[in-house]
Amino acid sequence: MSDEQDAALVRDCLAGSTRAFEELLARYQRPVYNAAFRILNNREDAKDVTQAVFLSAYEHLAQFDASQRFFSWIYRIAANKTLDSAAARKPLEPLSEGLVEAGPGPREVAMRGQLDAGLQDALMALKLEYRTVIVLKHVQGCSYEEIGMILECPVKTVKSRLHTARVALRDVLVARGLV
Repeated sequence: MSDEQDAALVRDCLAGSTRAFEELLARYQRPVYNAAFRILNNREDAKDVTQAVFLSAYEHLAQFDASQRFFSWIYRIAANKTLDSAAARKPLEPLSEGLVEAGPGPREVAMRGQLDAGLQDALMALKLEYRTVIVLKHVQGCSYEEIGMILECPVKTVKSRLHTARVALRDVLVARGLV
């Protein structure tokens, strides 16, 4: 995914090409969904957010600043929609330890699944603002500058939140015996 290709697709879309928007959707649907899921921890909510993100992007595509990266623009929309969805949700009761899903397969796959579930559970124990920066940095691979643009805050704030989030996540993981 190059910035030049994205800019060309945006231009084509604004000129009326539905194929161009379908290509943007194909490029960014999975990463947007993954970010929403990691923050919300609910597949249906993440699907709803993803749909809302692309609807909003389509409706506001003319407002996209071509001097910026499309990636950052779509992630800013995704972050806002995800945070709105999280704020609208009622807190969920934590699952009991006996309800951990275990699937069949080799031992390594099962261990990876348990570790992933434990990590996701620990991530959900963090405040929303910390969970968001962890997901954007470590799951989506965004730079500090991109996270700052997405969350509309200075890079110093991003670094500070990320540091605090990492410490909090480590503490949760240690307390739960995962590290």
